[in-house]
Amino acid sequence: QKSTRFTQPHRSTMSLEGLEAKIKSGKAPLDDLLTMAKASENAERYSDMCSFMRDLVDAKVKAGEDLTVEERNLLSVAYKNAVGARRASWRTLSLDEYKRNVLIDEYKEKVSGEMKSICSEVLDVLEKTLVPNVEKMIEKSENKFEALVFYLKMAGDYYRYLSEIVPEGYEKKAEEKYKKGTELAERHLIATHPIRLGLALNFSVCYYEILKNPKVSITKPLNRIV
Repeated sequence: QKSTRFTQPHRSTMSLEGLEAKIKSGKAPLDDLLTMAKASENAERYSDMCSFMRDLVDAKVKAGEDLTVEERNLLSVAYKNAVGARRASWRTLSLDEYKRNVLIDEYKEKVSGEMKSICSEVLDVLEKTLVPNVEKMIEKSENKFEALVFYLKMAGDYYRYLSEIVPEGYEKKAEEKYKKGTELAERHLIATHPIRLGLALNFSVCYYEILKNPKVSITKPLNRIV
């Protein structure tokens, strides 16, 4: 998944070493961080893209701002691709032909560990930074419900991914995030809004695949839309 087609990057006179120093000091230019996130995406270096997007999130929130629509999509693309490769690997290693093999089991654990680390990282960004930030903006009467629903949907997605590999109650966390996002979407977003539609679809997948409730998967998340 890619966020956008290639566009001419912002021209910077700063070296990569200089940018890294600015990041450490908390003074990295937003344009340069955005440029490097896009370059990382086009180079398909998604771990680097995740890192640049985390730095961008920190810089924007410190400035009292939320991510733009483009920046939200870049954050989503970065982590979706980073975790997506591990999900595909984990599913392959879970096939019957690989069962009852100690060596493969250990390799599968390595993959699941990487996946857990990525999911935990993005959930930390969402729950400790982005969601509280937009909730404060909403308290000040700013219309940030679209962003809040986006972040809650994203949190639900990554709890759902965790629940695929770790039976530790993550499925309830996924349901909780999707449910809260759905309640806000029904009040503040039109029925055909892409974020609301995507949330309904993913919530339905969660009910069907994770919560093992196929009847609810069709009737509950989608009943206000279809």
